[in-house]
Amino acid sequence: MEKDLLELQTLIDVHFEQRKKEEEELVGLMSRIEHRRAERAEQQRVRTEKERERQAKLAEEKMRKEEEEAKKRAEDDAKKKKAEQKRGKRQTGREMKIRILSERRKPLNIENMNEQQLRDKAKELHDWIEQLESEKFDLMEKLKCQKYEINVLYNRISHAQKL
Repeated sequence: MEKDLLELQTLIDVHFEQRKKEEEELVGLMSRIEHRRAERAEQQRVRTEKERERQAKLAEEKMRKEEEEAKKRAEDDAKKKKAEQKRGKRQTGREMKIRILSERRKPLNIENMNEQQLRDKAKELHDWIEQLESEKFDLMEKLKCQKYEINVLYNRISHAQKL
Protein backbone atom coordinates (compact mmCIF):
# COMPACT_ATOMS: atom_id res chain seq x y z
CA MET A 1 0.00 0.00 0.00
CA GLU A 2 2.86 2.29 0.76
CA LYS A 3 4.20 1.54 -2.63
CA ASP A 4 0.87 2.51 -4.24
CA LEU A 5 0.71 5.62 -2.11
CA LEU A 6 4.23 6.55 -3.10
CA GLU A 7 3.43 5.90 -6.76
CA LEU A 8 0.27 7.98 -6.47
CA GLN A 9 2.23 10.75 -4.77
CA THR A 10 4.82 10.78 -7.58
CA LEU A 11 2.03 10.83 -10.17
CA ILE A 12 0.45 13.80 -8.39
CA ASP A 13 3.81 15.58 -8.21
CA VAL A 14 4.44 14.93 -11.93
CA HIS A 15 0.93 16.18 -12.73
CA PHE A 16 1.42 19.37 -10.71
CA GLU A 17 4.84 19.97 -12.28
CA GLN A 18 3.35 19.44 -15.73
CA ARG A 19 0.50 21.81 -14.86
CA LYS A 20 3.00 24.39 -13.55
CA LYS A 21 4.95 24.18 -16.83
CA GLU A 22 1.74 24.53 -18.84
CA GLU A 23 0.69 27.55 -16.78
CA GLU A 24 4.12 29.12 -17.32
CA GLU A 25 3.81 28.47 -21.05
CA LEU A 26 0.29 29.94 -20.97
CA VAL A 27 1.53 33.02 -19.11
CA GLY A 28 4.38 33.35 -21.64
CA LEU A 29 1.95 32.93 -24.53
CA MET A 30 -0.45 35.50 -23.06
CA SER A 31 2.50 37.85 -22.57
CA ARG A 32 3.55 37.42 -26.23
CA ILE A 33 -0.04 37.94 -27.38
CA GLU A 34 -0.32 41.12 -25.33
CA HIS A 35 3.06 42.31 -26.61
CA ARG A 36 1.98 41.62 -30.22
CA ARG A 37 -1.30 43.50 -29.66
CA ALA A 38 0.63 46.47 -28.33
CA GLU A 39 2.94 46.34 -31.38
CA ARG A 40 -0.04 46.20 -33.74
CA ALA A 41 -1.72 49.10 -31.96
CA GLU A 42 1.50 51.12 -32.24
CA GLN A 43 1.85 50.23 -35.93
CA GLN A 44 -1.76 51.22 -36.54
CA ARG A 45 -1.22 54.51 -34.68
CA VAL A 46 1.90 55.22 -36.76
CA ARG A 47 0.07 54.28 -39.98
CA THR A 48 -2.85 56.53 -39.05
CA GLU A 49 -0.51 59.40 -38.24
CA LYS A 50 1.31 58.99 -41.57
CA GLU A 51 -2.03 58.91 -43.41
CA ARG A 52 -3.11 62.11 -41.64
CA GLU A 53 0.17 63.77 -42.61
CA ARG A 54 -0.26 62.60 -46.22
CA GLN A 55 -3.84 63.92 -46.32
CA ALA A 56 -2.68 67.22 -44.82
CA LYS A 57 0.07 67.50 -47.45
CA LEU A 58 -2.41 66.71 -50.23
CA ALA A 59 -4.86 69.30 -48.90
CA GLU A 60 -2.08 71.86 -48.59
CA GLU A 61 -0.89 71.12 -52.14
CA LYS A 62 -4.44 71.37 -53.45
CA MET A 63 -4.96 74.73 -51.73
CA ARG A 64 -1.63 75.98 -53.07
CA LYS A 65 -2.58 74.95 -56.61
CA GLU A 66 -6.01 76.58 -56.27
CA GLU A 67 -4.38 79.78 -55.03
CA GLU A 68 -1.95 79.72 -57.97
CA GLU A 69 -4.81 79.14 -60.41
CA ALA A 70 -6.82 81.95 -58.84
CA LYS A 71 -3.81 84.24 -59.03
CA LYS A 72 -3.24 83.26 -62.67
CA ARG A 73 -6.91 83.85 -63.50
CA ALA A 74 -6.77 87.23 -61.79
CA GLU A 75 -3.66 88.13 -63.80
CA ASP A 76 -5.31 86.96 -67.03
CA ASP A 77 -8.43 88.99 -66.23
CA ALA A 78 -6.29 92.03 -65.52
CA LYS A 79 -4.47 91.57 -68.85
CA LYS A 80 -7.79 91.24 -70.67
CA LYS A 81 -9.11 94.39 -69.02
CA LYS A 82 -5.95 96.28 -69.98
CA ALA A 83 -6.27 95.06 -73.56
CA GLU A 84 -9.93 96.08 -73.65
CA GLN A 85 -9.07 99.48 -72.26
CA LYS A 86 -6.37 99.95 -74.89
CA ARG A 87 -8.76 99.07 -77.68
CA GLY A 88 -11.39 101.27 -76.23
CA LYS A 89 -15.00 100.49 -75.58
CA ARG A 90 -15.80 99.88 -79.24
CA GLN A 91 -16.00 96.28 -80.20
CA THR A 92 -15.05 95.13 -83.61
CA GLY A 93 -17.77 93.68 -85.80
CA ARG A 94 -16.37 90.20 -85.43
CA GLU A 95 -16.32 90.44 -81.62
CA MET A 96 -19.90 91.67 -81.62
CA LYS A 97 -20.97 88.73 -83.82
CA ILE A 98 -19.17 86.26 -81.56
CA ARG A 99 -20.76 87.78 -78.46
CA ILE A 100 -24.24 87.79 -80.00
CA LEU A 101 -23.89 84.21 -81.27
CA SER A 102 -22.61 82.99 -77.91
CA GLU A 103 -25.65 84.57 -76.25
CA ARG A 104 -28.04 83.02 -78.79
CA ARG A 105 -26.46 79.58 -78.94
CA LYS A 106 -28.02 77.02 -76.64
CA PRO A 107 -26.55 73.61 -75.79
CA LEU A 108 -28.26 70.76 -77.67
CA ASN A 109 -28.31 68.03 -74.98
CA ILE A 110 -29.15 65.22 -77.39
CA GLU A 111 -27.40 62.36 -75.59
CA ASN A 112 -30.51 60.94 -73.92
CA MET A 113 -32.90 61.37 -76.85
CA ASN A 114 -34.46 58.53 -78.79
CA GLU A 115 -34.81 58.51 -82.58
CA GLN A 116 -38.17 60.30 -82.68
CA GLN A 117 -36.99 63.01 -80.30
CA LEU A 118 -33.89 63.51 -82.46
CA ARG A 119 -36.08 63.84 -85.56
CA ASP A 120 -38.30 66.39 -83.76
CA LYS A 121 -35.22 68.34 -82.62
CA ALA A 122 -33.79 68.30 -86.17
CA LYS A 123 -37.13 69.57 -87.56
CA GLU A 124 -37.23 72.30 -84.90
CA LEU A 125 -33.70 73.41 -85.79
CA HIS A 126 -34.50 73.28 -89.52
CA ASP A 127 -37.58 75.46 -89.02
CA TRP A 128 -35.53 77.89 -86.97
CA ILE A 129 -32.87 78.11 -89.71
CA GLU A 130 -35.58 78.72 -92.30
CA GLN A 131 -37.00 81.51 -90.14
CA LEU A 132 -33.55 83.09 -89.76
CA GLU A 133 -32.91 82.87 -93.52
CA SER A 134 -36.30 84.45 -94.18
CA GLU A 135 -35.50 87.29 -91.78
CA LYS A 136 -32.09 87.69 -93.43
CA PHE A 137 -33.69 87.86 -96.88
CA ASP A 138 -36.22 90.46 -95.67
CA LEU A 139 -33.46 92.53 -94.09
CA MET A 140 -31.31 92.32 -97.26
CA GLU A 141 -34.26 93.49 -99.37
CA LYS A 142 -34.90 96.31 -96.93
CA LEU A 143 -31.22 97.26 -97.15
CA LYS A 144 -31.39 97.27 -100.97
CA CYS A 145 -34.43 99.53 -100.84
CA GLN A 146 -32.69 101.90 -98.45
CA LYS A 147 -29.60 101.99 -100.65
CA TYR A 148 -31.78 102.70 -103.67
CA GLU A 149 -33.57 105.50 -101.80
CA ILE A 150 -30.22 106.96 -100.71
CA ASN A 151 -28.98 106.88 -104.32
CA VAL A 152 -32.18 108.59 -105.51
CA LEU A 153 -31.83 111.28 -102.84
CA TYR A 154 -28.13 111.70 -103.64
CA ASN A 155 -28.94 112.09 -107.36
CA ARG A 156 -31.65 114.66 -106.60
CA ILE A 157 -29.26 116.62 -104.39
CA SER A 158 -26.56 116.47 -107.05
CA HIS A 159 -29.04 117.58 -109.74
CA ALA A 160 -30.32 120.39 -107.56
CA GLN A 161 -26.78 121.65 -106.88
CA LYS A 162 -26.05 121.74 -110.60
CA LEU A 163 -28.99 124.00 -111.21
